[in-house]
Amino acid sequence: MKLLLVSAVALIDRDGRVLLAQRPEGKSMAGLWEVPGGKIEPGETPEAALIRELHEELGIDTWSSCLAPLTFASHAYTDFHLLMPVFACRKWQGTPIPQEGQTLKWVRPNALRDYPMPPADIPLIAVLRDLL
Repeated sequence: MKLLLVSAVALIDRDGRVLLAQRPEGKSMAGLWEVPGGKIEPGETPEAALIRELHEELGIDTWSSCLAPLTFASHAYTDFHLLMPVFACRKWQGTPIPQEGQTLKWVRPNALRDYPMPPADIPLIAVLRDLL
């Protein structure tokens, strides 16, 4: 089974809300909500992948020093196994604006369960609620 390495980040605002992005139509698992992130390219660190993805997907900039390791997800999908280091980030430059047609929403930790998520993201809800 193919191993897919993806990096993700919980962006946390001053009010303790987490940014969720809805997967756009045409992508696998369209309509589900997730924390931002993306595939780690060959030779790229998880942190470098997040810095690149946040710039490409949301038009914001952050730094490795602002990415705190939080947890990881390991989930077997039908045709691949996802391994996803997850970071927390409270400091970035700019305002998150969707660059790829996705819908964004700032969500309070106790409301995260109200948003349908991909199976790999569901365990993150308890981790984020405990953190915040």
